[in-house]
Amino acid sequence: MESARREEILKKLSDAVVEYDEDMAKQWAQTALDEGVDAFDAIMNGLAAGMEIVGDLYDKQEYFVPELLMCADALYVGMNILRPHMRKDTQKKGQVVIGTVQGDVHDIGKNIIKLMFDVGGFTVHDLGRDVPLENFVQEQLRTDSEIVAMSAMMTTTMMGMKKVIELIKAKNPNVAIMLGGAPVTKDVADLFGADGYAESAGNAVQEAIKMISRLREMHR
Repeated sequence: MESARREEILKKLSDAVVEYDEDMAKQWAQTALDEGVDAFDAIMNGLAAGMEIVGDLYDKQEYFVPELLMCADALYVGMNILRPHMRKDTQKKGQVVIGTVQGDVHDIGKNIIKLMFDVGGFTVHDLGRDVPLENFVQEQLRTDSEIVAMSAMMTTTMMGMKKVIELIKAKNPNVAIMLGGAPVTKDVADLFGADGYAESAGNAVQEAIKMISRLREMHR
C-alpha cells in the first residue's frame, strides 16, 4: 500500500476519535483491514494517536470528561473491529486487574485507564466499581496479573487500599500496584506501599496517555 493512502486512513481513524464519531471509526477501521493496513499500526498510529490529541484538548480545557468518554467510545468501536486481526506477537503485553474500591461508585477515571491498558495490548480484568477489597487479592492470584490498579474518590474508601496492598504484596511481592482518585496523593501512595499513582481522573488520563505515547515510541 502506498504510504499516502496509509497516512490518510490513519488520519481518518484519529479524526474519528477526536470527533467522537463512532460510525466514522467503524467505517475506517474496516477500510484499514480491507486495504491491508496492519491492525496494530491502525490502533496505535490511528486510534491511539487520536486519543493523544484528545488528551491535549483536555489539558487545554477545550474538552471535558463527557467528551473524553465519547472519544473513548469511538476508540473502542474501532478497536473491536481491528483487535481480532492483530498478529499474535503484538497481542499481549501482560495482565491488569482494575477496579474502584468498595463503597465507591465513581468509575470515569477507571474506565479511561482501562481503555489505555486495552490499547497498550494488556489483558484487562475489570472488576467494576464498589469492589470488595478481597476481590482484588483473589483476582490477582487467579490471573497472576502483573499490575493491580485501584481507584477511590473518597478518603473513607481510600483507606481500604492499604489493606489490599499488604495482602497482595505478602503473597506476591512483584505485583506493581497503581492507585488513582481524588484523595490519593504521592505521600499516600508511598505510605500505602504502592508502586505508582495518578492524582485525579484527569491526571490518570494523562498518565495513561503518556503510557500510550511511550508504547507508540517503542513500536517505532
